[in-house]
Amino acid sequence: MTLLLEQANDIATITLNRPDVLNALNAAMFDDLEAAFTTLAADTAIRAIILTGSGPRAFAAGADIRGLVSTDAISGLAVSQRGQQVFSQIENCGKPTIAAINGVALGGGCELALACHIRLASGTARLGLPEVKLGLIPGYGGTQRLTRLIGRGQALRMMLTATILDAPEALRLGLVEELLPAADLLPRAQQLAATIASLSPLAATGILESVTRGDSLPLNEALAIEAEIFGRLCATTDKHEGLTAFLEKRTPTWTGK
Repeated sequence: MTLLLEQANDIATITLNRPDVLNALNAAMFDDLEAAFTTLAADTAIRAIILTGSGPRAFAAGADIRGLVSTDAISGLAVSQRGQQVFSQIENCGKPTIAAINGVALGGGCELALACHIRLASGTARLGLPEVKLGLIPGYGGTQRLTRLIGRGQALRMMLTATILDAPEALRLGLVEELLPAADLLPRAQQLAATIASLSPLAATGILESVTRGDSLPLNEALAIEAEIFGRLCATTDKHEGLTAFLEKRTPTWTGK
């Protein structure tokens, strides 16, 4: 396995585990990520997921370059589509996913972090999409997710110049949400995951769905999606429990129903 998967109560932690190659992404890792997120998405006991890299040097250094050397137009298309499929699966898994970025997250590694819902970085983090140096473009969703996250101009500047951001600059641009000392990175991710896990799982899934589906739509269409999901949640047991608990001044007990 190229991953380590741990579960503690309602939180799962996935650790990319190829430290000898800085957790570079290869075909086996894509298969393992697909299998892990398929399992976790179906597990109603899991309410938040943390994704990180093994070792202090890297979250993920990028795609395994050796696997790209012999690609042509047809096989290259398949490589890009496979990466996009797995990263879209992560983005749409229905469970809030937190990237704890320790060390470098370059190329495909940065694209993996972009597919997560929240990104935390240690002071040693370095993020970038420098594929132009290889005669390529980001192919796992990076040209689209980065632009949506930090804006067209900044995204183009990063990609066209192969700029690698240090952690403070990534925070300033909004590429990551929090910057932490390395020793605090995983504990903070766990704390954030625990907070998310303590709240309504159906509402969390609804928030993710509303934001993801509405992100690139005209406002009126996105608002229609929001209203649809709001209405759906109004028919759930958890909504009744949440409102009743609020009125009774007690902590709600969520069932995910």
